[in-house]
Amino acid sequence: MISLIRAELNLGYEEILPKPLHPQIEIYKEQKSLKTMYDPTKPYKQQVLDIIRSTWETPYVKVKPGAYPIIIKKFSGLEVDHTDGIGTKGVYHWAQRTFRNASLDALAMNLNDLALARAIPYKLQNHIIIPEDDKAAIIEIVETLAEECRKRKIAITGGEISIHNNTQGMDISMTVSGFIKKDKPNQLLPGDTLIGLRSSGLHSNGFTKVREVFGEEFRPEFVEPTKIYLDDVLRLDKKYDIHGMMHITGGAYTKLKDVLHNADAIISKNHYLYPQKIFRELYKRGISDQEMYKTFNCGIGFVLGVPQKQAERTVSFLNREQDAADIIGRVVAGKGVVRIESAFSDKGVEY
Repeated sequence: MISLIRAELNLGYEEILPKPLHPQIEIYKEQKSLKTMYDPTKPYKQQVLDIIRSTWETPYVKVKPGAYPIIIKKFSGLEVDHTDGIGTKGVYHWAQRTFRNASLDALAMNLNDLALARAIPYKLQNHIIIPEDDKAAIIEIVETLAEECRKRKIAITGGEISIHNNTQGMDISMTVSGFIKKDKPNQLLPGDTLIGLRSSGLHSNGFTKVREVFGEEFRPEFVEPTKIYLDDVLRLDKKYDIHGMMHITGGAYTKLKDVLHNADAIISKNHYLYPQKIFRELYKRGISDQEMYKTFNCGIGFVLGVPQKQAERTVSFLNREQDAADIIGRVVAGKGVVRIESAFSDKGVEY
């Protein structure tokens, strides 16, 4: 394992070319021309550097400033990297200028997946893509990421800001590195009780279908940020025996098949993690039960599998501040099938 890593903060830009107005960003573009040119001297570069340097004091790495930051790790052992972004949800974030929420989305999509490996995040590099130069947007994004990273002792070690005005919205993608104190298998076992963790809504997947269904309509739920589960999962893992877990994102409940092996997951509707209003509206607009549960989280953003005797205590731990979790089903011997009682109808779905 290489313990000395060179990380680049590259604030470069693509050449800006004219592009047609996209309907979803029309209101904002009436106020600010798409032909806005960037200042090649990058007057906010030092401000960005100062913000990310505020994340460099951590128990996990030492960051030496220079032309390129040099990262010296203070630990050794197993590591994992994860890369993700906000996808087509960025169209709505750019139109509504919800840059803080966009930053939380990007961070959540990475941290929640790192939770599956029980990894502790320690450094991050990001790539911010926006359709025109916008200092206020850039600073708000970087400040939000820095604030969240300081909470979790994650060093921002570099990144890229790109102006792509041939795009329809924005994207924030990032790679987050984590280390693993003890490697454990992520597998749901027959006899496990399934516990669901409430989502904040749509999270950051299924937006191609959302745009297909809603067209030019907008709902405030479209920019609600993804809930971050990593912090609770890491605390929970110290107290209870989590056998398997899954972040319900792209592919939704079909992702449980990846951690089932010789077992089936049975999910009932007898719990209080009901689908939020936005999911019921999508269903009423013609999306089938089968497609709902393979596209959207339908109110549950993360699933845990624990021994039956620990299930009630696990739920109580997760609900110590608010009703955020409930028992949603069980795992039985089988062939890797997921069966769900739909919360939208009397039908059942199977994957």
